[in-house]
Amino acid sequence: MMTTSRKNDPLEPDGRDCDVVTVPARQGLEAVDILRRGAGDAVGPVLHDGGCDTLGFLVPPGTAAAWDVPGSVCTETDGRGICLTPDRPAEGSDWLVPPGEADLATDPAVLREALGQAQRMIEAADGCS
Repeated sequence: MMTTSRKNDPLEPDGRDCDVVTVPARQGLEAVDILRRGAGDAVGPVLHDGGCDTLGFLVPPGTAAAWDVPGSVCTETDGRGICLTPDRPAEGSDWLVPPGEADLATDPAVLREALGQAQRMIEAADGCS
């Protein structure tokens, strides 16, 4: 759960707001579609880099300690470099799914499942060409 800053703005990070799971853009876009088709609001804010090579899913703090999904990296942010406002979050990136349109974080177990399903879909599509 994210706490509020001294300004009482729940969208401003307090230094321990999230970890970020980074994946290749193609797999990430498939995962976003899978999560959006699921029950409820399964996808939290999602970043994309300037070149659209990768996507970053915001996940609860502490996720990085146990993250082991091949082809992805989970990084602790400790509140550095990400501002949870609909404006540009960090230099060289932008929101694919901005805060305010999504939960504050994507559930890591749900994301793990969606990334696996996305990878299987990509492999099947590439095998058909």
